[in-house]
Amino acid sequence: MTAQGLFISFEGIDGAGKSTHVEALAERVRGTGRTVVLTREPGGTPLAEKLRSLALHEAMDPLTEALLMFAARRDHLQQVIEPALARGDAVLCDRFTDATFAYQGGGRGFDWQTLSTLERMVQSLPSVSEASGVKLRQPDLTLWFDLPPSTAAERLAGARLPDRFESQPITFFEAVRAGYERRMSEDPSRFARVDANQSREQVWQAVCQSVHSRGWI
Repeated sequence: MTAQGLFISFEGIDGAGKSTHVEALAERVRGTGRTVVLTREPGGTPLAEKLRSLALHEAMDPLTEALLMFAARRDHLQQVIEPALARGDAVLCDRFTDATFAYQGGGRGFDWQTLSTLERMVQSLPSVSEASGVKLRQPDLTLWFDLPPSTAAERLAGARLPDRFESQPITFFEAVRAGYERRMSEDPSRFARVDANQSREQVWQAVCQSVHSRGWI
């Protein structure tokens, strides 16, 4: 019998340190005997990576930006995430839909309800019956690495040439953070907020506790 798949997403603004812990958690999950698929958004497939490059480097309006994100996500779900979950693998994804709500909804100020409509279109799963309603593919756990934008900016200073998002002012990232807070308030049982404004070891312990409490490691 195939084990049930596991889907964990890592969220937060650049500089919050989430990427540092993705591989470490992957090793812990592999230690349980489960196959791990490491991936990211936007990206994860050849097509989605091309759309990522456009979104990060080409000028566009917020609607075009949001549509690109969801187009990349649809291909990612179809080609990578759903097949992996069907096999019983663990999918660890560096950002997922919450990032779209935070960045395009919070940071860009794009209409939240329109994003919700796109989310339903892209992430709807087949229902057993009409009475069961629409079920969306969401992570089983979302680790939100929460860090004050000013601290994130200090960590990233001079690290690399910024893309369209990283070059935004602090006020943009404050709005992104508020977007994450709003998203968490809408689905609190799925989220684990990780205080990223502490040592790497303390952050790692918080990550492990959040996953361990659900019996996955």
